[in-house]
Amino acid sequence: MNTYESLLAAVVAEGGETREVFDPATGELIGLAPMQDVAALEAAIDTAEATQPTWAALPDAERSALLHKAADAIEASSEALAELLSREQGKPLNGPNARFEVGACVAWTRTPADTPLPVEVIIDDESGYAEMHYRPLGVVGAISPWNWPMMISIWQIAPALRMGNTVVIKPAENTTLSVLALVAVMNQVLPAGVLNIVPGKGSTVGDALTRSPKIKKIMFTGSTPVGKKIIEASAPNVTRLTLELGGNDAGIVLPDAEPAKIAEDLFWGAFINTGQTCAALKRLYVHDSIYDAVVDELAKVAANVPMGVGLDEQNVLGPLQNKSQFDIVDRLVESAKASGARVVLGGNPDRDAVGYFYPATLIADIDPHQELVLEEQFGPALPIIRYTDLDDAVRLANELEVGLGSSVWSSDRAKALEVAARLQAGTTWINSHGALHPMIPFGGAKQSGYGREFGVEGLKAVAEPHVISG
Repeated sequence: MNTYESLLAAVVAEGGETREVFDPATGELIGLAPMQDVAALEAAIDTAEATQPTWAALPDAERSALLHKAADAIEASSEALAELLSREQGKPLNGPNARFEVGACVAWTRTPADTPLPVEVIIDDESGYAEMHYRPLGVVGAISPWNWPMMISIWQIAPALRMGNTVVIKPAENTTLSVLALVAVMNQVLPAGVLNIVPGKGSTVGDALTRSPKIKKIMFTGSTPVGKKIIEASAPNVTRLTLELGGNDAGIVLPDAEPAKIAEDLFWGAFINTGQTCAALKRLYVHDSIYDAVVDELAKVAANVPMGVGLDEQNVLGPLQNKSQFDIVDRLVESAKASGARVVLGGNPDRDAVGYFYPATLIADIDPHQELVLEEQFGPALPIIRYTDLDDAVRLANELEVGLGSSVWSSDRAKALEVAARLQAGTTWINSHGALHPMIPFGGAKQSGYGREFGVEGLKAVAEPHVISG
């Protein structure tokens, strides 16, 4: 599957119930995505359940070696995967986008394969001896989103397989073909039945997955309202959960920051993937003494970042993935404009265009309780709030019910660390926002979810702790 054509032919459906898939940048028909039912899901779960004991019985080193082979397969088909991803999701090939995402799939497959998780000796003294083992849970159900469909699928798949679980994954409807292709490439080398995919229609299949007593763990990335439904649906079975939910991340710029030095990192912290990232910077609090300078420097960067069709090599910002998301961003920016906030850049989409393009938008002099600030808009619009008192900025950053990520921007690391310690979030970055590392645990605070992914903590999250004492 080393060409786009061969990859597409392997995953586009022929027969059965299907859905047309269109490029969000051009409106071009890409192909037909299958839409399977609950019976197909139950068959996939049964296959995964039957396969799991054999997979778990393999030596850990053998499972790791197979994950490396899967990473090799992804790498061999990387350009074809990136083109399909660009066409279906809309993100450009270049910049921190489609090629970047496929490369991350390779790295996030290899890292869990190589991360040691030895038996932990808890006590070994006159009081006794006890050690901690980590056993497979069984079948892991994964529900992946449409914004980073391949990369986040790998975040769910690779650690689960490494720990001896089998996987049934349901991709988002909007990016079904991308995840089907990724799984097809990996299944070239993985044993049959270990990794299973069911592209469902609407919420029916996802709901059945979360309610199945045969699913021992659910991994979900998506909105907080859907996450709450998963908690409720899975509760009767006491299913283990890892939930990475909504963000609306805050950033605080301290008065000693240097606007010209931080502007580009601020921009990409907010506008990576055209703002369609859970842990993107979505509300920026800037001290009054440097407010105008930060706004001006950000505008200079934003004005020079090309947006357009993803397959055009020069573009690094693309369309919003779907009309619903376009409408949300459009509504919130119009609300901010109506409130008297100042449009520094953007805010003027061509609503009659074929693609769902919304220009990079900076909104200044906005009330901290305006809709655009309080509601996660998940797109290329950044509200910039002026503050004079740091305690007020911290209070505003913390007052929302979400807490996925946050950031502090300062030339004084010690001061930045003091402020970071006061922010309520799963991760607080200093002088960057949203940078992830496959060995650094990641997850949310408050209603941004619970559980951690990546590194040793991520492996433990898809395993059952088992203490042997005596």
